[in-house]
Amino acid sequence: MNGVPKLDRIDINILATLQSQGNITNIKLAEAVGLSPSPCLQRLKRLEKAGYIERYHAVLNLKKLADHVVIFTEITLADHRSQDFQKFEAAIRKHDNVMEAHLLSGGYDYLLKFVARNLTQYQEIMEDLLDRNLGIDKYFSYVVIKPVMTRNAVPLHDLVNRPEP
Repeated sequence: MNGVPKLDRIDINILATLQSQGNITNIKLAEAVGLSPSPCLQRLKRLEKAGYIERYHAVLNLKKLADHVVIFTEITLADHRSQDFQKFEAAIRKHDNVMEAHLLSGGYDYLLKFVARNLTQYQEIMEDLLDRNLGIDKYFSYVVIKPVMTRNAVPLHDLVNRPEP
């Protein structure tokens, strides 16, 4: 792990707490993980410097802010050379309405998550992507009727605590 500090139980607890409470004060964080504030802040800075924490952000209640639609889109490229993937990925990174993009194995190449004002705007975005000759062979759209659940925190304790062999 070249210079990346090994995580202990307290580090994991700090990261798990920050996932659900990104705006927690250092004093409250220290209480939550059983440290005094100064060592807690030192650990937090070390975790940030080592790249375990990429950024902090607020999760907005978009439903209260604006009418919108969420659409998942399966995309298959016509060709599968490295430059085809690079060209497509560079283009979708520039679209603010693309919230997530995943390269997959299986029946199609990419799964994208869009947020748009309405279906008309989504279709305009797709037409723009098609007009730009990015190598899209076909796409299938799935409009979200109702979000059932969203998690913003991964099960960190589950992922990093490996059972003993």
